Amino acid sequence: MAVATGPHSQFHRRHTIGSRNNLGLQSKSPMETGEQRGVKRSATPVKQFPRSSFISGHNLDEYEHDLQGFLGHEDVIVTPFAQILQTLRTVRSNFIYITKVANPKMRRGSSCAPQPTTSNNNLKHSGLIIDDENQKMARDTLDELDWCLDQLETMHTHRSVGDMASNKFRKMLGKELTAFEADDSNPVGNSRVSDFIFQNYLNKEQELDLPSPKEQDGVNKLPVSTAMSSDSVGPSSSEISSNHSNRHIQTISHRVLSKTDSLSNTIPECPEDIPVSGVETTHQQELMQYLGEVDNWGIDVFKISELSNNRPLTCITYTIMKKRNLLNTFQINPQTLVTYLMHLEAHYHQDVPYHNNMHAADVVQSAHVLLNAQPIFNDLEVLATLFACAAHDVDHPGVSNQFLVTTENRLAWLYNDESVLENHHISLAFQLLKDEGCNIFDNLAPKQWKSVRKMAIDMVLSTDMSKHMGLLAELKTMVETKKVAAAYELKLDNYAERIQVLQNLVHCADLGNPAKPLQFYKQWTDRITEEFFNQGDEEKRRDISLSPMCERPENKALRDESVAKTQVGFITYIVHPLWETWGDLVSDASTQLLHLEDNRDYYDKMYQDCVKKRLTETSTVPALTPSGEDVAENE
Repeated sequence: MAVATGPHSQFHRRHTIGSRNNLGLQSKSPMETGEQRGVKRSATPVKQFPRSSFISGHNLDEYEHDLQGFLGHEDVIVTPFAQILQTLRTVRSNFIYITKVANPKMRRGSSCAPQPTTSNNNLKHSGLIIDDENQKMARDTLDELDWCLDQLETMHTHRSVGDMASNKFRKMLGKELTAFEADDSNPVGNSRVSDFIFQNYLNKEQELDLPSPKEQDGVNKLPVSTAMSSDSVGPSSSEISSNHSNRHIQTISHRVLSKTDSLSNTIPECPEDIPVSGVETTHQQELMQYLGEVDNWGIDVFKISELSNNRPLTCITYTIMKKRNLLNTFQINPQTLVTYLMHLEAHYHQDVPYHNNMHAADVVQSAHVLLNAQPIFNDLEVLATLFACAAHDVDHPGVSNQFLVTTENRLAWLYNDESVLENHHISLAFQLLKDEGCNIFDNLAPKQWKSVRKMAIDMVLSTDMSKHMGLLAELKTMVETKKVAAAYELKLDNYAERIQVLQNLVHCADLGNPAKPLQFYKQWTDRITEEFFNQGDEEKRRDISLSPMCERPENKALRDESVAKTQVGFITYIVHPLWETWGDLVSDASTQLLHLEDNRDYYDKMYQDCVKKRLTETSTVPALTPSGEDVAENE
């Protein structure tokens, strides 16, 4: 089998599918070629076969025909992925032929049989000398090539390259969590942490109970537990339409949401003379001192909330947008901006411990710092990012997506169980723009408006924590691809790459609490823990299965142990890999990684202390006789 060489070899060509056709250059048909050769054609009409589609490969350009000849493949291959796969298989065959690798394994569908083992004496006569060292290198190279082919041949063609990394990371994480659960000190608690991570941060495919052919007779007979009853909580289409037009949302919980109208028609009044911080307060000077640190990682959002009369989102976002000169760039009226921000902030619920306006303000400020660290995004992308961060949890009820799906909440029905809260957050944020004096994008050109809207939607939907592993896998794939290609500068040449980085930026900001100074991280941890326990209380009240880490412990000691173990697992398996990868691709994340290490050590020590205390107390409890008397007293 001869190896293609010279300028027409595939190794001197790029796989640019249809590049000639894009320029209007078409391959000549066989009939045209025959005419040029002087072959006489019969005047009798020739019966035409049904015309093939454009993807059938009958309109290949010259290079495509050369490629098919090199591959030695009778069937025409036109899709890039299949061409890469077939080319690698051909390269493998050529490699075996050239190197005379001893006993190569057969691959399914291999185009050549294994070459017979050839002695060094025969190779010498043929002019080739392959010593044992080179034979070992050839076998190792072939093993590497076979591994690549295994990965390509087993991947699902309807999924992206990032899914390959995501699936691999899931398996790796599964092994890590198995070892994590093997800790004998508290196996039950460790199992709950693992369940929590898997349920919240891995988007597992839903398992459907599809009837087998033998069960078809009863396919229309739904079990009582799944059949829709007349008093089902699921809404009719008219109910959804009515609720949507009247801007009503079903009460999610008797405790979490007491309002039946989450879209308030009352728009906060913006002062005519806007204060320098964007909000009216008697602590203006002290507030500005804290806002002066807005470019630094880890500012005191809790103190800013206190000094701003509980309007941290408004004053932080207003300060950042002024600092970036976005108001002048996009002709945003300051009063309109403040009015909208106060209106948006009013739709964050104060009785939700974690997902409230302080969290939103913290994410906006964190994203601002990350954008400063890598100034590769234009002003429109920055505007969309800050808007997305400010809006990313608006009207959050303090319960998870899974809770809404399980309880058949109307939002779950409205958004078909997919990223329920995230869809609601960004939808509501855009609805609020329609209210009087709130449209901060009024002066954008139509194309700019469409771009901002698309980017904001893409970013907010990516904050669904079940998409974490996919985001991480795609980011890691980008990192390693750039590394292999020796691309030392980050160049984002298309929307897909740019939005991918922005989605991960917002994701990092959303998961930024563990990477903040310990005094702030502890407060965020207490808040999210209480929110989880509140959901568990509601699940108990409804008599449904408790979500992982949502069961309120019996006492403070058990609570501290559970919280500490959860945070150790959360940092180790979720947050640290994300920030590590972010630092590899985009910017220096040493500050965040140092905080992560310190915070993990703090909670790890706290956990170890709790375990020692529990074990000590257990070992010192006096044993009782069958009659109930204290053994120590009897002695």
